Amino acid sequence: MTINNLLKKFYIDPFLIAMLIVVGTATLFPCQGSTKTFFSYLTTGAIALLFFMHGAKLSRQAIAEGIRHWRLHLVVFCSTFILFPLIGLSLQLFTPKWISPEIYLGFLYLCTLPATVQSAIAFTSVAGGNVAAAVCSASASSILGVFLSPVLVGLLMPTNGQHVDTSAAIISILLQLMLPFIVGHLCRPLLAGWIYKHRAWINRTDRTSILLVVYVAFSDAIVEGLWHRMNLGSIVTIVLISLIILFMVIVINTVSARVFGFNKADEITIVFCGSKKSLANGVPMANVLFPANTVGILILPLMIFHQLQIMVCAILAQRYARITNIS
Repeated sequence: MTINNLLKKFYIDPFLIAMLIVVGTATLFPCQGSTKTFFSYLTTGAIALLFFMHGAKLSRQAIAEGIRHWRLHLVVFCSTFILFPLIGLSLQLFTPKWISPEIYLGFLYLCTLPATVQSAIAFTSVAGGNVAAAVCSASASSILGVFLSPVLVGLLMPTNGQHVDTSAAIISILLQLMLPFIVGHLCRPLLAGWIYKHRAWINRTDRTSILLVVYVAFSDAIVEGLWHRMNLGSIVTIVLISLIILFMVIVINTVSARVFGFNKADEITIVFCGSKKSLANGVPMANVLFPANTVGILILPLMIFHQLQIMVCAILAQRYARITNIS
């Protein structure tokens, strides 16, 4: 059995392995001084390219096909930007006795993020859900998150006793993330064929951009003594909290879909689009919103939640596929 087959068997995202390698590299060889300056500029360019390609990949036809399902999108947006933050705030009841303040802030940041796009659509397709609505809902969530996530961070997350400057954060994100996204989408008519032909290379470029951000973020965190503040118990705590949050959201979304009378295909879309948090958006956004020396520890819950949501949703998608008779 090959390594790739083994990873697929246990629903382990190879990208997680790559991130762990990057974290290990940052632990042993953190970038500092002029090297850090070089990687910071490289990361900024990589993030701009990442969002440029996100914009170029977004199909207007898919948006037009899915946008009529406004009730479905409303449920998904409420899950992403209301339910998740409320659950995140409730974790404060368990700090500092059960959850350290640093882990709590990491989960609070995770709960402010938009939904992921690629995996939400992929799992919806595998499970036999409404793919057109999933494309529209996940894409809209990603775009709205550029505006809503900084606002939620500013409202919910005090930094060094003060709240994040929301207006400055939004302006930074508009320039560094949204502008490349819009330019990419405007260039889609020119790039659509090339993107389809080279989609595997583009996916590798996307992930390389995220790995660069992770490396720089964890380099700063290592220099600031990350592993002196985090231990195995902290990692176990993050895993358990992630599973509890994911379970709660999936159950609430499933019940909501049935209470509001959605059919099975729409229920599947709500469950998968409403339970995801985007690593691709969350890592670059943290790099813009927070001081460099805090980013590493803040994205640690996001990295773990990312893997767990893939494993849980892969199992759930197969269960739905059996119900909907998708082979």
